[in-house]
Formats: sequence, C-alpha cells, structure tokens
Amino acid sequence: MRIVALVPGGIGDQILFFPTLDDLKRNLPKAQIDVVVEPRSKTAYRVSKSVSDVLAFDFKDRNSLADWGNLVGTIRDREYDIAIALGQSWLVGLLLWLTGIPTRVGYRGKGSVFLTNPVALKTGQYAAYMYHDLLQGLNIKSPCPELSVNVPKQDIDWANAEQQRLGVKETGYVLIHGGASELSQAKGFDKIYPVENWLKIIQDFQQKQPDMPVVAIRGSEDEQFVRRLKESAPDIKISSPDDIGKLAAMIAGSNLMLCTDSAPMHLSVAVQTYTIALFGSTDPSKLLPKSEKFLAIKSPTGKMEDISHSVILEKIWGG
Repeated sequence: MRIVALVPGGIGDQILFFPTLDDLKRNLPKAQIDVVVEPRSKTAYRVSKSVSDVLAFDFKDRNSLADWGNLVGTIRDREYDIAIALGQSWLVGLLLWLTGIPTRVGYRGKGSVFLTNPVALKTGQYAAYMYHDLLQGLNIKSPCPELSVNVPKQDIDWANAEQQRLGVKETGYVLIHGGASELSQAKGFDKIYPVENWLKIIQDFQQKQPDMPVVAIRGSEDEQFVRRLKESAPDIKISSPDDIGKLAAMIAGSNLMLCTDSAPMHLSVAVQTYTIALFGSTDPSKLLPKSEKFLAIKSPTGKMEDISHSVILEKIWGG
C-alpha cells in the first residue's frame, strides 16, 4: 500500500503532523508513506521515523497550471492508494481528484466535494490532535500518540562532541532560542523576543545559578541576535547546529529550554525537555500539549515584546 500526505506549512506544522504519520505507520506497518511539503520544510523529515520519501512543492507560490499539472503527474505516476490532505483548499481537493487516488481524506470544507472520506475540522484543540483526527477518515480511532522524533545517531554524536567543546557535558545547561531564525518564522507572526529582555533573564540566571552554563542557539539568521547577547553577556556559550537533527540533539541534552513559539519549541516537546515558551498573538492551548513539563507565557497584549522578563523569571524559579 502506498500513501501520500500533502502537508503545507512550515517546519513546526510538519513536526506537529508527526504523531499522525507515526500512528498511520503503526496501524499500516507495510505501507509506504510519502509526503509533499514546501521546500523550506523538507529538512523536518530528517527526524521522522515514518516517512519513506519527501517531495517538494511550494503550495503558497503563484503556481501556473503547468506547475499543478506536473504535481498531479508526479503523484499519478506513483500510483498511491490513499491521499491525505492537510487543509481545506478546493484546489488541493481538485488536484487529488485529478490524480485518481481511490481513497482521499481531508477536512470538510470548500474542497471536500472532491474527497471520498471527509473529516470534521475541530480547531479548538492542540494542533497535533486536530491533525490526528484525519485518521478517522481511514477508520483509525486510536488516541493520538505523543510528539516524538527520531534523531540520527550522527547528530547525537555531534551534540555530544559539541557539549564537550562547550564544557557543558558534565554540568548540564540552559538552552535559549531567541526566535530570530528561519526555523521559528511561520505565517508572519511576531516570534522574536527583544535581546534586552533576554539579557536580563540571562544575567539573573547567572547570578542565581552560576554553575549552570547558558547556551544560545545561533542559526543562519541569528547572527546579530547572538552577537548582541555575547557582547553584553560574554560568559554565555554559543552553539550552531546546522540541521534539525543536531538541534534536536542539543535540545534533548539541555536541562531547560527557553524559547518563543517556534519549530524548536515543538522539537523540545518531542524530546521531552522541560520548556518555557513565549507566545505573542498565537494560542498556547493549540500549540503546546498539557503537561507540567511545558509552560506557556502568553503576552497580555498579543505582542511578544510586551512579556515582562520578571514574569519569565518567576516561571523559571517558581515553576
């Protein structure tokens, strides 16, 4: 059996879809599962244990009829038995109908006339659960499994060597992801917390826990953010994992993850690291599972910058 899932969205959306893919694989262990994702999100599947192949298609680009036709042709050539669409686009529904795939699952909405097995969209819940509801269209009624990732051994080895290099292997460390990198940007939401506030948190932490190093993650777009941190707090350590597997391994090795609502936040949930996450305009109840390990701090105004650093410190020290 061959299954294809069309999963538009950023890296965070892909990670939130992992439990659905994992449960699909558990229920249909002999199935080959492929995904079609935006080019920026392909890297997420480095840490997926259930997907065979990843195809790239920019759903949000101004695609011509030829572009859509090429995608239809690619999918038709692979002779899938089941298609799962994450979204309510009538165009994607039409696309799936044109592929001739016999079983087409998606949410009820504008494009559901083209589906064989539409499922009710329930938006008022954790997004991973909402995505998992799609499996009801295949008569799979098991509960949604926890978010998890499969980190390659070479990435774990890299993280171990990195922790040795930074001198934090024995002490443990607090990890900070400031929200500036491409991994954290999605849907145009404000996901960056001001450097000045991060510095106040770091300085307080260094005063109260001087033996616990603070490590800041530097991604491809974090250079200025990290440089400003380092200038004012020269004792912090910097790590630059260059792919999602290495980042996941570094998060897994930390004692605490401080981050904004971002793809790294979902990785932290997946590796079960104690996490304090900052939210601006987005809803924590839809992006974090209920757990004592994962604490959300929601901006009173909807703007990330309006979260007081003292509130964050209260959560760190008070739990």
